[in-house]
Amino acid sequence: MSASIDVLNPDRPKRVLLVASNPAVSPVTGWPVGFWWAELVHPWWAFTERGYEVTIASPDGGALTADSWSDPRDESGYSAHDLLSLGFISSPEHAALVQDTPALADVDLDAHDAIMLVGGQAPMVTFVDDERVHTALSAFHDSGRAAAAICHATCVLLKARSATGELLVAGRTWTGFANSEEDFADEYVGQRIQPFRIEDEGRALPGTNMIVASRFKSHAIRDGNLITGQQQYSGAAAAQLVIEALGV
Repeated sequence: MSASIDVLNPDRPKRVLLVASNPAVSPVTGWPVGFWWAELVHPWWAFTERGYEVTIASPDGGALTADSWSDPRDESGYSAHDLLSLGFISSPEHAALVQDTPALADVDLDAHDAIMLVGGQAPMVTFVDDERVHTALSAFHDSGRAAAAICHATCVLLKARSATGELLVAGRTWTGFANSEEDFADEYVGQRIQPFRIEDEGRALPGTNMIVASRFKSHAIRDGNLITGQQQYSGAAAAQLVIEALGV
């Protein structure tokens, strides 16, 4: 743990579980897809600076791969501005945290105070129907602990249900990757990228309030213990809402 100056209870630091996707292949583009660096690193930084202990896990465990566009070193230059992620990647100690992740089944969920699902392109393939991810998020939600998801990881909220059988987003206000952002990404690469759109699917759900802000604006929402962030620029804001929910 870092020598944080903002730790109220050093003998019992809060523990946050970050869940990132294992590598996958997009069924739409055929490209390799993974997690998004900023959506892992920026929350990790916010939590560790607060003195929290952070576990980075994945459904299957093992080495993770990030979306190439999220790498500040990528020749596209798409994320060249992300110096925080560049520092994380460039540090062997930190880069190792995604090179051998524990499997979700091997993580003691009860030992953690909050969970955050990390976005990227892969969750649209790997998280959306993965009961392991749904069950983990629901376990935190149902026990009153902070349950968070960022960007395309919010696709889980289209299907994840509580122990009562209700959708986690029933009666809640939440956000996720916006149509305007999908439009930008599709235009950027010259083709459709995602198999479905979270904003369209979320707005079609009865009894919930799915809202988005303008394109690529930092936007995070806390409704009770459910916390959501719109896209890669919302990770730190969502993490701050988790910190507020934990109260220390």
